[in-house]
Amino acid sequence: MKEQTAQVRWERRAQRPLLALAVLFAVAYAVPIVVSPASRSLTNACTAVEWLVWGAFAADYLVRLVLTEDRVRFVRTHWLDLCAVALPLLQPLRLLRLVSTLLLVQRRARMASQIRLTTYVAGAVVGLLMFGSLAVLSVERESADGNIRTLGDAVWWSFTTMTTVGYGDHAPTTGLGRVIAVGLMLSGIALLGVVTANIAAWFIARFEKDDVEERRQTEAILLLTDEVRALRAEVAALQETSVQR
Repeated sequence: MKEQTAQVRWERRAQRPLLALAVLFAVAYAVPIVVSPASRSLTNACTAVEWLVWGAFAADYLVRLVLTEDRVRFVRTHWLDLCAVALPLLQPLRLLRLVSTLLLVQRRARMASQIRLTTYVAGAVVGLLMFGSLAVLSVERESADGNIRTLGDAVWWSFTTMTTVGYGDHAPTTGLGRVIAVGLMLSGIALLGVVTANIAAWFIARFEKDDVEERRQTEAILLLTDEVRALRAEVAALQETSVQR
């Protein structure tokens, strides 16, 4: 059995703590938006938690970079992780911390072989709906021309946007809100493609399995037919021998 590298051992050990920190980030991100108006102390505490979680993922990236045997190849193959770590440093917006943390959680979750595709897609849908609703509500609620004022409006808008239905009763009016809308639309289309491909692959695998079973049964029938013919030939030969005697 091949011995695991230090990088793989670290990734296995850090996976669950990082996912737990991601849940903590979700709570810290949601509280100031849902509890409105939030006190300054509560907002500062939640902001500190968000930066703490982002820092944990950044530290995880640096540890994996140190432990890897080929650092150049690691940076080249994990460029999205690097962008997610560096993104909040470019402009300290809460939305950038949200995007970077979601990217890092996604990259780390993909390393878990026990997470099936269906579970991953379901989790991605729930996460996008939740964070999309919170993000658009945080930027649209204070807009003078906005019509997304409550969490219910935001969830309804996120659901219709992700499913590409787009009723139009609620729509973002700010530039940042429209950026969120574009990201949610593209994510919904991508997830729909993943689900469709997964279903198609299941049907193809099922048909192939049935086809293999059918070929096996056909081969068995042909083999039995050949054996019956051989037995008939032997019986006919025995009968002919007995008649000659």
